[in-house]
Amino acid sequence: MNPNQTNVRTGYAPVNDLQMYFEIHGSPHTAQPPMVLLHGGGDTIQTSFGDILPLIARERQVIAFEQQGYGRTADIAERPFTFEQSADDTAALLDYLHIDKADLFGFSNGGTIAMQVAIRHSKRVSRLILASALFQRDGAYPWLWKAMKHARLENMPQELQDAYLQVAPHPENLRMFHDKAAGRMVEFKDISKDTIRSVTVPALILVGDADVIRPEHAVEISRLLRYAQLAVLPGTDHMKVMTRIDWLVPMVDEFLEKTITM
Repeated sequence: MNPNQTNVRTGYAPVNDLQMYFEIHGSPHTAQPPMVLLHGGGDTIQTSFGDILPLIARERQVIAFEQQGYGRTADIAERPFTFEQSADDTAALLDYLHIDKADLFGFSNGGTIAMQVAIRHSKRVSRLILASALFQRDGAYPWLWKAMKHARLENMPQELQDAYLQVAPHPENLRMFHDKAAGRMVEFKDISKDTIRSVTVPALILVGDADVIRPEHAVEISRLLRYAQLAVLPGTDHMKVMTRIDWLVPMVDEFLEKTITM
């Protein structure tokens, strides 16, 4: 939670056998639909969206939550992490909060989850913002898949380890958390192009020019989607994408304003 952000509600939602931690920032009394933030793999709300959240919550209601086994949301040991299950958990959280439809902003794995929500629960999605998101295995460089196959906790960025340990209800599960998060990537399955074409809501596709996601992949997705805009951020690797707030905030605001009546 940002200490400078006022009007913040936090809680735990009973979602698909989870007690899912969520935060609601900003006011519901705006013309914009609420925005749901979907954090990246290995992340918490803060590590993915800490820089941008208070800025985008100034004029709209923003809902951020931590997925199964991430951050403050305790894991279900016998249940693997999957993008499809996370999408269903997202829709169930919207049910709990009595939100019929929302904009989704997903970073990295969160972008893949956002797309799965749009596929599996299409009536719940108004617009998509997909940053450094992967939809097909060839959208990432070969070295990423090699790294995932041989991933070890000891190589997990210390920042992410510290963020988990700081808030997790069971910090002793760090290794299990890492292994399940890496396993989800090892088992990554392509979303077919026809399925991607079936998503008809407006979308903003963002990628860094030095990202782990190939810029060509972002271009291809922007062409498969019916109503898509594309931005390639210069001088930006994967870890920096969500820190480029001087670029991201105006682009997100303009995208949302221009598509509000679509």
